[in-house]
This record gives sequence, structure tokens and C-alpha cells, in this order.
Amino acid sequence: MNPDLQGVLVVSVEQAVAAPYLSCKLADAGARVIKIERPEGDFAREYDHLVHGESAYFVWLNRGKESLCLDLKLEEDRNLLMTIVGQADVFIQNLAPSAVDRLGFGHRTLREMFPKLITCSISGYGEDGPLRDLKAYDLLVQAESGLSAITGNEYGSARVGVSVCDIAAGMTATQAVLQALYAREKTGEGRHIAVSLYHSLSDWMNVPFLQFVYGGKAPARSGLSHPTIAPYGTYVCADGHSVLIAIQNEREWQTLCGEILGRPELSKDPRFSSNSARVQNRDSLEAELRPTFARLGREAMAEKLRNARIAYGRVSSLADVADHPQNRYVTVETPSGPVRMLAPAAVVEGKPAVFGAVPALGADTDRIRLEFSPPAGKS
Repeated sequence: MNPDLQGVLVVSVEQAVAAPYLSCKLADAGARVIKIERPEGDFAREYDHLVHGESAYFVWLNRGKESLCLDLKLEEDRNLLMTIVGQADVFIQNLAPSAVDRLGFGHRTLREMFPKLITCSISGYGEDGPLRDLKAYDLLVQAESGLSAITGNEYGSARVGVSVCDIAAGMTATQAVLQALYAREKTGEGRHIAVSLYHSLSDWMNVPFLQFVYGGKAPARSGLSHPTIAPYGTYVCADGHSVLIAIQNEREWQTLCGEILGRPELSKDPRFSSNSARVQNRDSLEAELRPTFARLGREAMAEKLRNARIAYGRVSSLADVADHPQNRYVTVETPSGPVRMLAPAAVVEGKPAVFGAVPALGADTDRIRLEFSPPAGKS
């Protein structure tokens, strides 16, 4: 296991995706993570049962954690949680708005009691502002943040196919908590971190925001084509599969015309002689390109593009992804057996990562209760 955060204790009252993403990354880095679950469990356990009975979401985000079931309506369980938090380095929560304060675990209370503690609250819209108490789930925030206005095609908006707002919040929180741990080494002081789904995704929306506010131009929904670069989009090949190509400069455009289309003179056509001209005349450009792609199967066309050093990507189905030659895998133990899954992106010193098991619901409850309960005769 990774020793980088060995000795760091993380307590996370968490559910769904965003907070579990953060605590998963801390567990991957070697921290001890105690996941607090309600007696019925994190509801992400029930999102599906497709991974030989386990939830794909839960298997992805909960490796290396200990599961402690508590009913925080009970004073005894709240007291136990407070005892554990008192020994923790990081406290994470993504409960419904204001719920953590009602339970007595608000960040102001905890930071006053435990000055070295790092607290991290993940919410839908942040801790202030007119929408602070609004419930928020990933797809709702995709719509509210404007992401759905630029995602889809001319027929309408589309959902991004993964929980992008939750993941953005989890990634943002991970960076902030690691920064806080580093800062505490120098100052001895903890800090409170507030991360919201909306603000995490709105940061990612800065390019279309700036284009609209300063340039008066909102990017059009353009499917698998780039709204401001051409050619940069998908082309159907002879076998019905597609490739996506990206031309970034005039040299690449000339190479595409000469080596792929066999028509070097097309690069000098006034309609296509600059990126701005190609975008303006996109329909005519597509009419020139599509017949060439339709004459070859996808793999043959991909090889031709690769030899010409034209940037491309296959438009992969999930069946293609499951057998992709560039995949790296890790195997994680779960309550119903080992699961091979796609590996995290970072590779450290060229060594394969080793991760802890995904816990069964309440698997560690008795042991943790015993560990943190006062000895007999003491209170």
C-alpha cells in the first residue's frame, strides 16, 4: 500500500460520489479512512447491482476504506463519532444542507474544539448565497451551470455521460485537502474547506463564460464537432464506425489535403484557406471530406491518419473501450469477489498501484466501536 499519508486519519460522513471520490483518493495515498454509513448504508450501494451484485459506483469509489455504521440520531453514536473526530486529521461530510450543523458536527464547532482538524464540506451550491439550501444532484448542476447549454447537438442538449459535476467537486476537494495537509505541516493549524458541485463545474465553464461575457458569443451545441475549429469532428468510415480528427494549424490542414484526401490544391481554396474560413464554410468543407473517409474502414483510415501524423481518435463503443490496447487495470477486492477495473491515471515511479478492499456495509463497526470506546469504568 502507498505509505505517503500513512498515519493520517480521515473520517467521512459521506454518500453518493463527490465526497467518496475525495476520501477514496486519500485512502489510495495511504490514509486510514473511516467511512460513516447510515444503518441502511450509502445509497450509492443501491445505484445498480451490475458488478457481480455490487454497485459499479460504490466499487469505483470506496476501496481501501473501513465501514462504520452509525445512527446519528442516537446520542451514543454521535458521542462515538465525536470521539473519533477528536483523533482525526480530516473530517469530510456531504450531508444535506444544514444537517451537519443540526447533528452538532458543523465546521465552526469542530474547528473550535480541534484546531488542528481539517474540515471539508461538499455541497451543491456552497455555504452562502441565495441557493445555499437547494438540493443538488449531478444532472441538475449540469443544467444549472450552463454545461447543458453547450453539450449536445443541434437537436438539443445532452447529459454528459458520467457524473462530471460530482467528479469535478471531488477532484477540487482532493487538491484542497492535500494542500491543507501540507500547510498544516508548516503552521500546525487546520482549516475549513468548502467545495460545491456548482462552483467546481463553473470553474470549468470559464472558457465559454469568457467568450460570452467579453466576446458576446455563446458556443453552439455541436455534437462531436468543435464549435470554433474545423475540421475537428467525426467522419463515418466504410464499415459504419467513425473516427474523429483534429486539425490545429495550417500545416496539418495541408497535410490532410495532400496525404489523406490526395487533393493538395484544396488547401489553397479560398473557402478553406484559414480556420476562420473553414468554420464559416463548414458545410462545404464536410462535403469535400466525407467521401474520402467513407471509402475506407475505420482501422485502415486510422492507420493512414497515424502515418500522416494527423491527430485522430476512434469513436469507441464501450465494447471497444473494454478491449482497448492502452488500458491499464487494477484488481480490487469486494465483498462478492475480485473486480478488475480501469486504473487511476497517475503512475508513480513506473510501479503498479495496490489498493485496499471495498468494505461490506458495517464490516468494521464492531472493531471500530471497541477501538474508540472508553475502557470499562471510564467515561
